[in-house]
Amino acid sequence: MANGDRQDTAYTAVRVARLYYFQNMTTAAIAEEIGTSRATVSRLLSYAMDHGLVEIRVHDPQELSGNLEAAIKAHYGVRSIQVVPVPAAASEKEAMERVAAHAAAYVNSLVVPKTVIGLAWGNTLAAIADNLLPKHVHDVDVVQLNGSGTGEHIVNTFGESLVARFAQNYGARAHSFPVPAFFDYADTRTALWREKSIKSLRALQDRASILLFSIGAAETGSHVHTGGYLDKQDVQGIRKDGVVGDIATVFFRKDGSWHDVALNARSSGPDLDLFQRAAHSICVVSGKGKIPGLQAALVGGFINELVIDEPSARLLVEQQKTAAPALNKAGKQTR
Repeated sequence: MANGDRQDTAYTAVRVARLYYFQNMTTAAIAEEIGTSRATVSRLLSYAMDHGLVEIRVHDPQELSGNLEAAIKAHYGVRSIQVVPVPAAASEKEAMERVAAHAAAYVNSLVVPKTVIGLAWGNTLAAIADNLLPKHVHDVDVVQLNGSGTGEHIVNTFGESLVARFAQNYGARAHSFPVPAFFDYADTRTALWREKSIKSLRALQDRASILLFSIGAAETGSHVHTGGYLDKQDVQGIRKDGVVGDIATVFFRKDGSWHDVALNARSSGPDLDLFQRAAHSICVVSGKGKIPGLQAALVGGFINELVIDEPSARLLVEQQKTAAPALNKAGKQTR
């Protein structure tokens, strides 16, 4: 078998393995999706196992030249990219389900004793919670990264529920953050941040080795934009500041800058520097509407691991071809 043929076979085997093991698709469904026979799918699964492509989770030990993962990694300098196979004709709901299932399985593989998991609430995290695989691990903490209360109700069960569901899945300790997503006054946040209880919780956030989040964007109907968190003046303010997205209710611009965005002074979310320090800063993206925010977050260096649906990954790579080389957080070109 020629080297090119072996590479093609390996690439297809990895794709089939991901569909089979992460998406729980049948061999018949996979055969229909990639346009081959069930027998060929079975042979590809055997090939993946025989050649070490599959262990407990799916591995791609060699980045094949020209693939999406390699292209994104080269452009942005991200440590790990996982592109989830999704048909171009799939609905947004189906794409989200596949990406969430993949992300849930991946996070499971990372959780070990003494792990601290930091969660930013949102629609994507809710979908991941729906796909968690039970795994009890000793001495694990799950901490909420930003408050979820609205202007009318300081306690909003949306964020707390996600923390509780993740904690229950791992037999872990749950640490909610019962404060508003946005304070009315920056001085209120400054005063509260001096309280011992809040200092303790923020210290736990800082210790998190796994940070799990998505990109918030008005165009995608993210929960922060649809859940009554922002009033008309807030929306006008972030537009004036050139905001393209948020992580844990902290907003940033196209160039990744965020310190002087006015609304951030009232946000309960952590400084985005936290995401630059974490061992596993995992961004999960489903939907092309998140691409502008994702690009900015990558430029800002807030992501070191990305789980993304295939159509969105293709769009990201296409836009890279016409864009200037990206800069990492140190201000150096990543390619």
